[in-house]
Amino acid sequence: MFSKKLKIAFRILLVLVLLFAFAVMGVYFGYNYVLSQEKRLDDLKEKIANEEIVIDKDTPGAVSVLIETGDMTSDIAQTLFEKDLIDNTFVFSLMSKINGFDGAYMAGTHYVLPGMSYDEIMYFLTLEPESVTVVFPEGMTYEQMKKKLHEAGLTFSDEDMDRCMDSPDLFVDYKFVSQIVLDENRDHVLSGYLFPDTYEFDVNASAESIVNTFLANTDAKLYDEYYERAEAIGMSLDEVITLASLIQTETSRPLDMLYISAVFHNRLASDDPSMHLMSSDASINYLREMMGLEKHLVLTSEDLNIDSPYNTYKYPDLPPGPICMPGIDAIQAALYPEPNCNFYYFCATGDGGSAYAVTLEEHEANVAMYREIWEQQDREAEQKRIEEEEKRRREEERRKNPALTTPVPTGSPTPTPAT
Repeated sequence: MFSKKLKIAFRILLVLVLLFAFAVMGVYFGYNYVLSQEKRLDDLKEKIANEEIVIDKDTPGAVSVLIETGDMTSDIAQTLFEKDLIDNTFVFSLMSKINGFDGAYMAGTHYVLPGMSYDEIMYFLTLEPESVTVVFPEGMTYEQMKKKLHEAGLTFSDEDMDRCMDSPDLFVDYKFVSQIVLDENRDHVLSGYLFPDTYEFDVNASAESIVNTFLANTDAKLYDEYYERAEAIGMSLDEVITLASLIQTETSRPLDMLYISAVFHNRLASDDPSMHLMSSDASINYLREMMGLEKHLVLTSEDLNIDSPYNTYKYPDLPPGPICMPGIDAIQAALYPEPNCNFYYFCATGDGGSAYAVTLEEHEANVAMYREIWEQQDREAEQKRIEEEEKRRREEERRKNPALTTPVPTGSPTPTPAT
């Protein structure tokens, strides 16, 4: 009896000893793993800091990993598994928790290499994501801004972007969006509200997040004072932005913006119905651009008769919506035109300035004075366009046929034919 109890006690003791040994070994190996991991990550951090290791879209073999906002570690593990970067999602998730990476992953686009260890992948996914900086000057159209975003490397779908621009219900939290009156003749509902500025975007940002980034900045730029002033002058903020877009496209000079704004305000307030035609060349050039044509200073009768609500020579008052993305100077000019100004006409002087007139006769005299300059500048712009097109054509030919770029040896004497 005693012997049997002794055996049981011995077995229990043996199990306890083994468990203790395993625990000690676990602590030992775990401690050494943590130390080795810290050393590996410290070495990795140092190499990244010294630019000895750079992994980006241009790195041979690099694989892009997009972490969406709100992704859990399990979502990230699944993405990595689908891209053959890890073999086991459970092990990755467990190691992520043990190593303290959970909650540290940065939403956006990252680049890693096949064959990297799990903890190396984890570390790279906690770094700042790949992004691009894009600068948008005042006066760009929506189509120009889309093109510039693509040239910077963004991969969004144009169809998705257009859909977002025509879906104000996605962004109704912004005060200015909720005040836009929908018009079936408007090109894009949110045109005019992608505020010109410097932005940083993830290369794989969705169309909705891109538009939201623009609108958030616009919201910060439109002070309550602007809404109050718009109401005081009998305009909606959307009408102010539309007017500002005409002003912005007509001139880049802040002082001229004030006078051009006064001209438009004077025409809008006139009792003469003909004065309600804004007759803005900017609106015609907007239409030309939408038709794939170049801007012109000298417009033809065909241009002036384009049948579109955006043609301010044919349709009275403001166009259905903004024709570009105006900056603060143009918006403020639309809200606060030059006071005590009785001009009803203006035209370009060819040097960036504007000439103003009270009467049609004075305006026609100004047009006659500067028309030759406009014609010359149109010819020069056309010549430049032709030269640039030819340059692009030659570059495309060289790209398709590298032999065309092979340099011809110079400086060597021409061999004398044998006699």
